[in-house]
Amino acid sequence: MTQLPTSIDTQESLARDIGAVARISAVPSILSMICDETGMGFAAVARVTDATWMACAVRDNIGFGLQPGGQLELKTTLCFESRAARAPIVIDHFSKDAVYSGHHTPAIYGLESYISVPIILPNGEYFGNLCAIDPRPAQVSEPRIVRMFEVFANLIGMQLEAEKRHWSTEALLMNERETANLREQFIAVLGHDLRNPLAAVSATAEVLCRKTTDPDLPTIGKRLKSTAFRMARLIDDVMDFARGRLGSGIAVSIQPVADLTPQLKAVVDELRDANPARVVNCRLDIPGPVDCDAGRLQQLLSNLLGNAISHGAEDQPVDVVARVEEGTLLLSVTNGGDVIAVDSLSRVFEPYWRPATSARGGGLGLGLYICKQIVDAHGGALEVASSADAGTTFLARIPAGV
Repeated sequence: MTQLPTSIDTQESLARDIGAVARISAVPSILSMICDETGMGFAAVARVTDATWMACAVRDNIGFGLQPGGQLELKTTLCFESRAARAPIVIDHFSKDAVYSGHHTPAIYGLESYISVPIILPNGEYFGNLCAIDPRPAQVSEPRIVRMFEVFANLIGMQLEAEKRHWSTEALLMNERETANLREQFIAVLGHDLRNPLAAVSATAEVLCRKTTDPDLPTIGKRLKSTAFRMARLIDDVMDFARGRLGSGIAVSIQPVADLTPQLKAVVDELRDANPARVVNCRLDIPGPVDCDAGRLQQLLSNLLGNAISHGAEDQPVDVVARVEEGTLLLSVTNGGDVIAVDSLSRVFEPYWRPATSARGGGLGLGLYICKQIVDAHGGALEVASSADAGTTFLARIPAGV
């Protein structure tokens, strides 16, 4: 593959574009999720002008050979056509595509599947494209895949616009109303445009689970239902992150809860059902009322337990313990397996941070950050300890108000 040298005339502006994308900490996770969800081996955020195609961020699992800053001849790419039309281009299988089967792009780069969605800033400026390619066919024309790309492209565009404002005088003039509007738009995109089709996917999965005429359908339904559940949790995490960062923290409604045990047990049972091969021990000793937001504590336990199941050793149990001591609710989740490195313990609650050993497709890295925000909103503290002998324990200390 031949790359073009960066033009001297545009070196400064292109470097600025690469830096702007690099400062969006969610981009690596977005590209990783795109590859995981589509099965495609290469994903990128590209700066596309009327004369230049340049990679700003790259996820390359197939050795395509393009790095951030690398350029391709613009007219050899389909992003050139996507930019002209300001519309996505989606191809499952070039060889069988009625429009693009004879196109020069797949012949040049050896491609069979392709998707490219415009990244347009809120002010209408065309920045580039969020794209993915692979030498194998892939079902990228599915509505959920296209919508995922569109949402991520919108979020990147919003972040790039915010980055531009940060380094301009507009950042000093942004008022509280503009920030509130941005928050509402961000949450509306996720809450409406993703939740409605996701609900349809979940309902379809439920129907498939009940079909007994074909022995393969219940298995497919369970797999689809699990995927919809994981996507719903990702949406919840991103929405809470948006509220926390753009607002005044995660909102809680603290009220006396006479018996918290059934609500916490329901969370444990739900994750047991979703992970039947894992052993989850549960000891709940909460004899009296607790002042808390029960829904948020369910979310806290769900995130902690889901994290333990994902990262803990599969052949060792996960222990959930909740009790009240001296007016404090103590909620802990412990798993065996790899120890968290000492230098990583201070980073586990950072947004978008995931250890280098994390399995692919494990989410955006917001779960533990949101756990800490929930505990903080209750006036408590969230701690983590990890050792080879005792395993890894996350312990929440929350005033019980009793």
